[in-house]
Amino acid sequence: MSNKKALLVIDYTNDFVASDGALNCGEPGRAIEDDLLQHVKEFDEKGDYIILPTDYHFKDDPFHPETALFPPHNIAGTPGQELYGQLASWYHKHQDQDNVYKFNKNRYSSFQNTNLDNYLRSRDIKDLYLTGVCTDICVLHTAIAAYNLDYHSNVYEDSVASFDQVGHKWALAHFKNSLGANVLTTDK
Repeated sequence: MSNKKALLVIDYTNDFVASDGALNCGEPGRAIEDDLLQHVKEFDEKGDYIILPTDYHFKDDPFHPETALFPPHNIAGTPGQELYGQLASWYHKHQDQDNVYKFNKNRYSSFQNTNLDNYLRSRDIKDLYLTGVCTDICVLHTAIAAYNLDYHSNVYEDSVASFDQVGHKWALAHFKNSLGANVLTTDK
């Protein structure tokens, strides 16, 4: 069994987290910043992988289904699509490391239309640790895809957030009860 693991930091961008973001999840998204960054630093210190799947859209794209569901967000080339806060600073200092991988995605799941599965398999990574936003949208769809591709998921409860607290709580239960994921809690 492989002992290689990867931390996925999903969609922790200005548009989803900053108070003036186009589709921000509010204070819950900002409240996880310190814990999320701590997990990033722990993975980096151990030489484990840190993967940053980042939502990426084109303004007023008539062919993308999210155009009808949400206001424009994470538009290519805008500050809204950039990583948020301390994570952005960390990434700029570490982006050239072999264990750091950032890529754009155009669907909720980090696996859909991307090379994430190939990236993980080529490095014999089977254990995923999920963080980011939104718990009940992109984190959830990534966890479902990971389950269907036979990865084992762990979700850091202190490092996921949503603008919908009912959806957030439902997703945490779904990770555990339907996907067999470990929901990792920390004592505070």
